[in-house]
Amino acid sequence: MSINLRGVGVALVTPFTAGGEVDYPALTSLIHHITTGGVDYMVVLGTTGEPATLTAEEKYNVVRHCVAHNPGGLPIVVGIGGNNTAEVIRTMQTFDLSGVSAILSVTPYYNKPSQAGLKAHFRAVLEAAPLPVILYNVPGRTGVNMTAETTLELAHAFPGRAVAVKEASGNLSQAAYILRDRPEGFFLLSGEDNLALATVAMGGDGVISVSANVFPDTFCCMIHAALAGNMQDAATLNLQLHEVTDLLFAEGNPVGAKAALAIKLIIDNQLRLPLVPASEELKNKIRAQIDRYGF
Repeated sequence: MSINLRGVGVALVTPFTAGGEVDYPALTSLIHHITTGGVDYMVVLGTTGEPATLTAEEKYNVVRHCVAHNPGGLPIVVGIGGNNTAEVIRTMQTFDLSGVSAILSVTPYYNKPSQAGLKAHFRAVLEAAPLPVILYNVPGRTGVNMTAETTLELAHAFPGRAVAVKEASGNLSQAAYILRDRPEGFFLLSGEDNLALATVAMGGDGVISVSANVFPDTFCCMIHAALAGNMQDAATLNLQLHEVTDLLFAEGNPVGAKAALAIKLIIDNQLRLPLVPASEELKNKIRAQIDRYGF
């Protein structure tokens, strides 16, 4: 199975009710919002979806809901990762992935493996994976950086299985080495919204975005313009989005994104502990940026 990851993927938030349950009607509204906004695919149960606080049953139900309520027929990527290699493999092989196009799998966190450990982990995962895999490097959350050398070794060793990397190291030099030496058909995706335009300008293929939950039309216009070579329009939109994107992450993710979505009346501003809703100060700053640019 092949998947085209060029463009904008949205790291979907998981809406909750005031009682703490998954809010499926709000999830339907959110999917409609991003679909009409022009996103190219959705990523479910990524970090932004708070999967660490979802039960196994809730994860199953969220994915099945997204598959069933997908009016644009967007490709769906599901996050399946962890720091127990055997458990990641078991989950991949037992989870209902019908209607899903690819798996996003994060580098193991907390136990901080070496590069040799990362290679061994992902070799085992890629050999067992029932779908193409997007490698996910996010050292700010996991405590370990997957180097360009490690990413490239896996990409070349598993063509058609390791299909992309979501590079959220914030290191454009590292991204450049991946771009220079990647095999044909391997996508490099920004995992940092405010570096997405720079990544595309270097030759990258797009982004898996948090901001696209909230501002899909503007964010997609920016990335699609850049991919088409219209850097002037893309740069203008990037500067408009820059401050509000920083604000979305000021108190953690998806704290800012959920606050902004609530301001836009798309979902309620509910999170699960240990995350708490954004401060009034942050909400006011986000609202001011939305009003300033008409987002």
